[in-house]
Amino acid sequence: MFDFPEGKRYNTSAGRYHRIYGERLQKLVIDAGFTCPNRDGTVGSGGCSYCDNAAFHPGYSTPGKSLLQQIDEGIWFHRRRYPKVNHYLAYFQSYSNTYAPLERLRVLYEEALSHPSVVGLVIGTRPDCVDEEKLDYLARMASEGKVIVVEYGIESCYDETLKRINRGHDFECARKAVEMTVRRGLDVGGHFILGLPGESRRMLLDQCSAISAMPLTSVKFHQLQIVKGTRMEREYSDHPEDFLRLGLEDYLDLVIDILERLRPDLCIERVAGEVPPRFVSETPWGLIRNDGILRLLDRRLEERDTFQGKLCDIRE
Repeated sequence: MFDFPEGKRYNTSAGRYHRIYGERLQKLVIDAGFTCPNRDGTVGSGGCSYCDNAAFHPGYSTPGKSLLQQIDEGIWFHRRRYPKVNHYLAYFQSYSNTYAPLERLRVLYEEALSHPSVVGLVIGTRPDCVDEEKLDYLARMASEGKVIVVEYGIESCYDETLKRINRGHDFECARKAVEMTVRRGLDVGGHFILGLPGESRRMLLDQCSAISAMPLTSVKFHQLQIVKGTRMEREYSDHPEDFLRLGLEDYLDLVIDILERLRPDLCIERVAGEVPPRFVSETPWGLIRNDGILRLLDRRLEERDTFQGKLCDIRE
């Protein structure tokens, strides 16, 4: 078995930050008021079929507040749980956070970095919302000692799925964006949703080779959550047979099967998502939080005596 941080059987991103920077770096979600080319008509309208951004960020993160106010409130929010954390990463999460002229991005990013406790940025965006000039700017900040991570919503490696969910780009677009970002020495994260319509368990395992082949630094996996009022909710109501819906135990086994097929140096940021119960019609796993899910994952990995990379034939 590989020597993973924190005594785990998979490669945690928290362990990686501690190994590189000597401390935990906590993300602070902030909303800078961006939109998305899949909403304003540039690429499409209505957004991705599963999306309601209000369901995916904490209460302190709202665009009516200044960035520095959101950061201060975020530090207070997280300090109760992580009292020993001293430094933070400003996480531009909502919508597409490179979808603006570079001049506006520079103002927003540098405002966040002006906070004395913020040492870097995590920038969530779409693969079709970056270009050479923006990535060069981010690379310059990284060369000056800032922690810079670009996190792409990839969601699936299958073009038929991306078309069905109205994503507005194909997998090749995501692959090229990742490679373009890595060439500049930047850390790159990829986000994937497990259980999108039309995807089987076999498909989710088969895409692991494509994920491992990309030069990603980290990955996030979320189970598909059917958010009220979205087109996905209507599609699920009309065609529930098209959706892979798993109980928690089966989902954990799926995650472990995926971990076994991923290269061992790939950091795992998240294995499940949390949406406040008021946004969803059902909570099949009850009200378990992510820390509880991670404890169950650790236990199940021990029971199965397995680890990340066990079945992966890509070694880097």
